[in-house]
Amino acid sequence: MLDTSNLKTESENGIMTFKGARYELTESAKQYIDLHYKEKYSLNALAGSLFVNGSYLTRVFRKCTGMTPLEYHNRCRCEEAKKLLARPDLSISFIGNEVGFVSSAHFSRIFKETEGITPSAYRLKHM
Repeated sequence: MLDTSNLKTESENGIMTFKGARYELTESAKQYIDLHYKEKYSLNALAGSLFVNGSYLTRVFRKCTGMTPLEYHNRCRCEEAKKLLARPDLSISFIGNEVGFVSSAHFSRIFKETEGITPSAYRLKHM
């Protein structure tokens, strides 16, 4: 008999619903990204590790989270960068490299797109 207890979730109105395969796929993709955020993003590698098509994964991921796997990947990198930006002894370039960006210019652009502020301005604001 299949154990479905881990697939149930309670909604706001108290009705039990099933999370389903799409939810499980999305959670697996998030776990993979959380472990590999420092690596260069590859939809094919991500989808291949989950044994699904990249287009399907992107569609399901966006439906469940409101963002694409790439956007989630960048958000993970920026969240880690925010922790490192609290350390004034680390340069912006080093932090970008540490969280997986090849160049500080790319890091700054993605950080600003994600957070709405440059890494330097974020550091000054949160010190």
